[in-house]
Amino acid sequence: MNRRGLTRALLTAVVLLSSSVLARAAEEGGSPADQPIGTVFKWIHFVILAGLAYWVFAKLLPPMFRRNADNIGAAIAKATAAKAEAEKQLQNAAAKLANLEKEIAEFRAIAQREASAEIARLRLITKGDVEKIGTAAKAEIEAAERAARVELKALAAKLAVDGAESLVARQMTPSVQEALISQFVQSLQGRPN
Repeated sequence: MNRRGLTRALLTAVVLLSSSVLARAAEEGGSPADQPIGTVFKWIHFVILAGLAYWVFAKLLPPMFRRNADNIGAAIAKATAAKAEAEKQLQNAAAKLANLEKEIAEFRAIAQREASAEIARLRLITKGDVEKIGTAAKAEIEAAERAARVELKALAAKLAVDGAESLVARQMTPSVQEALISQFVQSLQGRPN
């Protein structure tokens, strides 16, 4: 027989016993609580209440406790998983931190090499620019010198012409003019046409 059937049989027996005791007490008269049978009823009443309390604690509370235990177990499993994930992330962060100094040193070395290469490249460019500027300046100076010489020659020629003109104008007297013209005419006469 299972537990449920046993509980029903026990409750039925208690109810029948209590009803027969109450009937007998009613036949005898007086207060049932004052008679020795009243004490029996008190114990029966206690047994019924204890049985009900046992039934409540045995039937209703275990599923509730089981549900709470399952919830607590799930929370513990979730917390364990979260702790494992946090430890994994902590290890990853520690590994990255350990490699960080190495990476920084590598970046510095690369930056220094690139800076040195850039400085060398800029020096070459600057040297080339200086040479180009020097060549251009030299060509410009030579061009300016040639222009100055041409201008100087033109000025010298003008001054020579002006000087000769003024000299000729001073030395040119009417008698010198007549002599020049007659010499010219004689030179023309001697030529064949």
